Amino acid sequence: MGRIIFDTATSLDGFIADADNSLAWLFAVDGGTEPDEQLLPADAGVLVEGSTTYEWVLAESDILAHPGRWREFHGDRPTFVFTTRDLPAPAGADIRFVSGAVADVLPEIRAAAGDRDIWVVGGGDLAGQFLDIGALDEIAVSIAPVTLGAGAPLLPRRVESDRLRLHSAQAVGAFARLIYTVEGR
Repeated sequence: MGRIIFDTATSLDGFIADADNSLAWLFAVDGGTEPDEQLLPADAGVLVEGSTTYEWVLAESDILAHPGRWREFHGDRPTFVFTTRDLPAPAGADIRFVSGAVADVLPEIRAAAGDRDIWVVGGGDLAGQFLDIGALDEIAVSIAPVTLGAGAPLLPRRVESDRLRLHSAQAVGAFARLIYTVEGR
């Protein structure tokens, strides 16, 4: 069984999206449009996204009109999208719309991943739901040299230092890359 990893980029002041739920600020950073491979999970077999993240990706790359663009980031990996609404899916993409508690859907996500890792792409509240049920193994954060002042917080939960162990810290291009192992799951 693979790990469950929340791997994301954040602004220096701790936001993963701006006040308009946009990630455009990230792509303006040197290396933001073509991220170094060190900034992405190496063995993710399944991706998990919230509906806000999913809708932003669809709109930003005009994916519904150009479904081939889906594979540029997601590849052929199954993507689970947590939502309470009916959302469109690009042609040919393996998208599985789910709702309800993460704990209820987790067996299906794990089955789709097999022995590979599960990448919780975002948002922060969705990652927090994995953390809440003790299912999150790792938090990997690429900190960009940008401040946003407001927006969607990285992880809208209080997590004490006894739950996180620093595994590594390094500079990767313009980003500071921090990887924490989640303890006491």
